[in-house]
Amino acid sequence: MKTITPLILLLFWASPWIVSAQHIDRNTLIEDIRTLSSDAMEGRAPMTAGSEAARTYIRDRFESLGLSSQFPEFSQQFTLDANQAEEGKGVNVLGFIPGTSTSEIILVLAHYDHLGKKGEVIYNGADDNASGTAALLQMAGYFTENTPRHSMIFVALDAEEKGLLGARALIRDFPFPLKDIKLVVNMDMISRSVDQTLYAVGTRFYPQFRPFLEAAAGRSSIRLVLGNDGAPGEKDWSRASDHGPFHEKDIPFIYFGVDDHKDYHQPSDTFENIQQEFYTKACDLILDTLIGIDQSITE
Repeated sequence: MKTITPLILLLFWASPWIVSAQHIDRNTLIEDIRTLSSDAMEGRAPMTAGSEAARTYIRDRFESLGLSSQFPEFSQQFTLDANQAEEGKGVNVLGFIPGTSTSEIILVLAHYDHLGKKGEVIYNGADDNASGTAALLQMAGYFTENTPRHSMIFVALDAEEKGLLGARALIRDFPFPLKDIKLVVNMDMISRSVDQTLYAVGTRFYPQFRPFLEAAAGRSSIRLVLGNDGAPGEKDWSRASDHGPFHEKDIPFIYFGVDDHKDYHQPSDTFENIQQEFYTKACDLILDTLIGIDQSITE
């Protein structure tokens, strides 16, 4: 596992592909995670009223930003269980921004589902994964105002908690050839860390993205660690979330996340327990990485 240190990162500050800046609208970001993890969303379990409310919230934002989609009403439906009827449908929410310079695609993912309710207890899932979903909306907003070179697809995935089913459905029904995907960026649990550490998983397999991560980390005050992708002595998160099915097909990925915490999959994973400063800086770092990759990678 490699920790990015400020001394090493001084070498990257002069890199030409990124201009250091704050791109995240903190107020909107915090309001989005607050809303998505509220009791009104009832934990966002698939096939529930809470899931529909979250999906509507995301779809309305995509529409207001002017994104297009290859699916009616931004919604890609898929069967959760082949033995179930219509009530067994999950729904991914997909928005598209065409690129200006290349046919390659950068795919940005975050799952919006969580565990729902158990009896009368709501599992709000603020960090897991209202945090990634709110960040996804920020990324989409930035690139609607700053047209990317690559085409970008932003997908809020359903049914991650049921076995990465939304990601697998997206691969089965992807609206472009899979070979066009240059990179998958997945965000799952990015809003809190006791030691102010964000992990970027994937560079063991796809080292071409390391310089962009290192450059973005050099402009951030939080700690970025490259690793947890199965090297000797490390954890292996290379298939731990929705990037996994893409990695299985040798499609490059970067997965951003934090270590599990005491509130993971507990009713206490609530908005009040996120760390707003860390979360905002994590989103800035991720967006900074995306900007660098978009501006620099050519066919």
